[in-house]
Amino acid sequence: MKFFVYLLLLMSSGNLFAGDGARAHLERFLDGLKTLRAEFSQEVIDTETNQISHSQGVFYLSRPDRFRWVYEGEYPRYIIADGKTIWLVEEDLEQVSQRSQKAALEGTPAGLFASEFDLDRDFLVKELGERMGLSWLRLRPRADDSQFEQILLAFEGDRLSRMEMADRFGQVTRFDFFKVQRNPELHDSLFKFVPPPGYDILDQ
Repeated sequence: MKFFVYLLLLMSSGNLFAGDGARAHLERFLDGLKTLRAEFSQEVIDTETNQISHSQGVFYLSRPDRFRWVYEGEYPRYIIADGKTIWLVEEDLEQVSQRSQKAALEGTPAGLFASEFDLDRDFLVKELGERMGLSWLRLRPRADDSQFEQILLAFEGDRLSRMEMADRFGQVTRFDFFKVQRNPELHDSLFKFVPPPGYDILDQ
């Protein structure tokens, strides 16, 4: 399911080096981070640099292990991780897809959303310097079976501003983040889900 593939993480912790580049921005961004709320826009670009989809919504994070992506629009969709299960909710279809969170995130960039990890163990990391007023960090997955060629994180100061993922087929998914709130109070109900009566439940 593409929605599960796009669960890339902005968040991580572990062996990050100090300094003035994007790695240092990432380290300071994560330091003391417990919750996060951010609005986002997402676009998918094909190999011919044509935009093939655009969406927007709100992202919520409660570390560790819980998050919620809300895709707004005519056909709203939700991705909810409650610590054990990832739910993809498609209200217009009255359909829910579920998958073990551990299985869904293991060995994928989405695993950055979870607990502590060793950045250099899982990725080849390179500072890309300044571009468009942002400080860029490139992550290349070490695993041969990764679905991604590379992941770019861009910081404005210590705030994550953009995330770009290039898959094995040359398609790029880009997220821009706005109105980022650090450590807001978030209700537990955001990270809980019970399928409504009558919904089709699919196991991934």
